[in-house]
Amino acid sequence: MHEHISRLHALAGKAERLILGLMSGTSLDGLDVALCRIKNHGTATTAEVLKFETVNYDDTFRERVNAVFSRRDVDLQHLCLLNPWVALQHAKIILACLKKWGYMAEQIDLIASHGQTIYHSPKSFHQQADYSNATLQIGDGDHLACATGIITISDFRQKHIASGGEGAPLAMYGDHLIFGSATENRILLNIGGIANLSWLPSSQLPEEVLSSDIGPGNTLMDALIRQQDGKQQFDADARLARTGSVSQTLLGALKDHPFFKLPLPKTIGPELFNLDYVDGAISRSACHGLSLADQLATLNRFSADCIVEIIEEVTTNVDAYTVYTSGGGIHNSLLMENIAKKLPEIEIQSSQKLGIDPDAKEALLFALLANECVAGQSIKLGSAIPPIRPLTMGKVSFPD
Repeated sequence: MHEHISRLHALAGKAERLILGLMSGTSLDGLDVALCRIKNHGTATTAEVLKFETVNYDDTFRERVNAVFSRRDVDLQHLCLLNPWVALQHAKIILACLKKWGYMAEQIDLIASHGQTIYHSPKSFHQQADYSNATLQIGDGDHLACATGIITISDFRQKHIASGGEGAPLAMYGDHLIFGSATENRILLNIGGIANLSWLPSSQLPEEVLSSDIGPGNTLMDALIRQQDGKQQFDADARLARTGSVSQTLLGALKDHPFFKLPLPKTIGPELFNLDYVDGAISRSACHGLSLADQLATLNRFSADCIVEIIEEVTTNVDAYTVYTSGGGIHNSLLMENIAKKLPEIEIQSSQKLGIDPDAKEALLFALLANECVAGQSIKLGSAIPPIRPLTMGKVSFPD
């Protein structure tokens, strides 16, 4: 047996594993690094986030990635160079975090790296008959493993597509393993650049679990602020949006897109929901005179309405459920207020109520996928059409 396979075999047999979960989302704000202690596998899994930090990206990182992010026409040499470069930047962040936290690389069993999505194109978006669903993440796993000395599991989304899915959202796999409840119907709502949810019925039947993208979370609001004010990455606590008024005319135009009529589950990204989308809605609705504050207020309501409408669709004929929230959008108090106003009878809690820092949840979920890749069994969830075969997700990269 090759020593690398022998090492993996030994990792699979451990009672618990220390796994670094990495998440870099479409907001390009920074790298989430979660040091997780994970015991067992499958539905016996227990997980604890020992350390967590979001390390902000500098302007150089954002500028270089933005040159290819969600763009159809890119410099292929630049894209080729970015793939290892992003991994090396992430490796530097990892090693700095471990040093800060008092850990040696040798103590870490695995890195679970989501990478950086640069383009996501489900068939419903590209509509080309000869091509299937597709997605692309950069930040090469081999470079990450060699630069840190830690076995790395990466590129999780390709297996989901190869098995009939759209490559996203993958949250339901980890959500089902550690957040399912026999006494409570739960929605795990994550509001990042794009909002998504997992529906976890109290039946705990895998075929009844559902996960879907919803539509825009923070992405449109953030993009508008960055365009209008280069000094700000986002409208902190919706301070500017609160001074504006919602344009019902523009709101109606924003909601008028075939994506919202697609059946669940579905996925999407900034490839659709970007400033061109906003400009098109403004043109169709003749709302050219709106102030920045009014536009932000309207986009905030747009995100809230999209979220609520999918929650209501998922919970049709369900008497009671609780929503547990995570992601950067939960820090937007106006967005959360807009959601709560439309769900007045529903309890909305942070995932902290379930013992998980809401900012660390996505990084934890990829650590769980890496744990299942090494120590678990194939996971079969949901009732997607076409059906998605049981999955083991992630590609293994050794340090040498």
